[in-house]
Amino acid sequence: MLVRFLLSVLAAALGGGILWQATDGAQAFTSEAARRLDVMRAPRPVPNVMLEDMGGQLKPLLPQKGEVVLVEFIYTVCGDICQIAAADFADIRDQLRARGEKVRLISVSFDPARDTPEQMAIYGDAHEADGTIWTVARPEPSALEDLLDLFDVVVIPDEWGGFQHNAAIHVISADGRFAAVYDTDAVTAVLAHFDRSRP
Repeated sequence: MLVRFLLSVLAAALGGGILWQATDGAQAFTSEAARRLDVMRAPRPVPNVMLEDMGGQLKPLLPQKGEVVLVEFIYTVCGDICQIAAADFADIRDQLRARGEKVRLISVSFDPARDTPEQMAIYGDAHEADGTIWTVARPEPSALEDLLDLFDVVVIPDEWGGFQHNAAIHVISADGRFAAVYDTDAVTAVLAHFDRSRP
């Protein structure tokens, strides 16, 4: 009886140790949580990529003059998650603008073949992205895979000509590093990020 009890305790301790190790000290129970924790602990440098915006102009992905850049990845004919995320992005834009934050928001298309400047402008108009604080843009096709890898965005073509993809708000800090990830509807958390980032 005592041997069984000791074996049970040993098995529980080993299982708990494995769980502790696998969840990074019980901080990350999903791959998404692990990704966010990894980014927070080790911000990743963002390359100097230029994006073509909805006005056909080239714009830098990297922050300029001390601003912070918030990035979401979309495709403009997405009928569900992108539309919901855009409403949240608009709410974040409005609140950050009211607070006078130095920020730029970019909806980056991962469907550059179909998302022409004209198509991106239609999407931008639908969500009041006027190209000042918030713009819609696309990378050169040769840069797209590297951006998706850097930001851990998974894009899978579906059977209807669209895509399945993860959606999040990606923060590029003023020093040009991918520093945080938030749910698209985590408006309060994004605002709090700006509060924590102040000197």
